[in-house]
Amino acid sequence: MGTAGRPTLRVRIAPELRLFTSRRNRGGPVRLPHDPTATLGHLAESLGVPLTEVGALLVDDVPAGPRQRCEAGTTVEIRPVPRPQPASRFLLDVHLGKLARRLRLLGVDTAYRNDADDDELIEEAADDGRMLLTQDRGLLCRRALRAGAYVRGADPAEQLADVLDRFAPPLAPWTRCTSCNGELDAVAKSEVVAEIRPGTRRFYDDYARCRACGRVYWRGAHARRINAMIDAARLQLTNSRTRS
Repeated sequence: MGTAGRPTLRVRIAPELRLFTSRRNRGGPVRLPHDPTATLGHLAESLGVPLTEVGALLVDDVPAGPRQRCEAGTTVEIRPVPRPQPASRFLLDVHLGKLARRLRLLGVDTAYRNDADDDELIEEAADDGRMLLTQDRGLLCRRALRAGAYVRGADPAEQLADVLDRFAPPLAPWTRCTSCNGELDAVAKSEVVAEIRPGTRRFYDDYARCRACGRVYWRGAHARRINAMIDAARLQLTNSRTRS
């Protein structure tokens, strides 16, 4: 029983999920007043944890579903989604443009536009069968969202590492347009010579064109930096597979 004789329950939140909770709940188990009408899903969300981040719910060590209710005096455990989580096609919200570009450089199918509101994002993710990536916890709690995930990290490098760790998507570097996500096809230099500057024509011979928007690509001055990012991504995925 809790204060003033109110029945309570005990909630254990996995360390990986405590960033979603208030600071006072980031230590050990949380003691909450028992609400017999609340489901386990509502309980997790009331603590700040979106259901997209919940991998398993247990009541007194017995697996339970998000629609289940529990008795007073029980212990609820909230665990994170196991990694890697299957997904290879993504939709990023308006705040993750730099991450979108990096994923496209790695050849990951990444939809993004900077003018979509929440309802449009949810609809597009559902229609195209994409995993919606965001740092908006409220968006992840929308009931209409079928598949979403919170992206950890304050900068694009950290965010990319988190996405690779969580989903381990197949990589195909240099195969997607960083502007529109279209697939690239190799083209002869003679086909694009009128579209590139003399200096580019002089130093580069290999080109590609986006099937969707027609943009022309070549591996220019930034190729070394991009290749370093690609090598780091491949190493991370290799190490992840080795650990698993």
